[in-house]
Amino acid sequence: MLVPPIVQRREIDRQLASYFQNHRLSTFQRAISGFCRFYGVKRPHVQWFEYIDWGRTAGRTFEDGRIHLVHPENWKRCRVYNSERMWVQTVYHELGHYVFWSDAERKAEAFTLRMVRGLRRRLQRARPSSNRQQRSQRRSPRRSTRTRMPHGRSVSRDSFHAHRNDRRRKKCA
Repeated sequence: MLVPPIVQRREIDRQLASYFQNHRLSTFQRAISGFCRFYGVKRPHVQWFEYIDWGRTAGRTFEDGRIHLVHPENWKRCRVYNSERMWVQTVYHELGHYVFWSDAERKAEAFTLRMVRGLRRRLQRARPSSNRQQRSQRRSPRRSTRTRMPHGRSVSRDSFHAHRNDRRRKKCA
């Protein structure tokens, strides 16, 4: 799936976050224009709403290219998940619907994940000092067969469940 380069995605993301905070329509339009310029599509007609479908959905894309979105002012005020990140990802989701029409829901979700991936710069990890640490990092991650007890001692899963069942029996007796 083709997404804009990371520099352009960061700029679009920054502009959408700025619009969420300041409500300047020009920053939102610049973000959408940059997005549409990359994909070579017309800019969609975006309409703002206080709520959509009695508050159940945050955005909706129509076949004629219209996009209905909950305005950030209303997003902040009336929603349980009222964070800036959730609103920006909703915009990405609806733009994904706008660009990809067939199998729209799956492609819009995949598009949202790719737009967000890599926006936060990773911190450089310190290199492991011992050979043992390096070997453990090379192995594929496996599920541990050990379970940590409440008092901090590590035991096998079987003995953990046996211990838990014994405690339950004593409690009931």
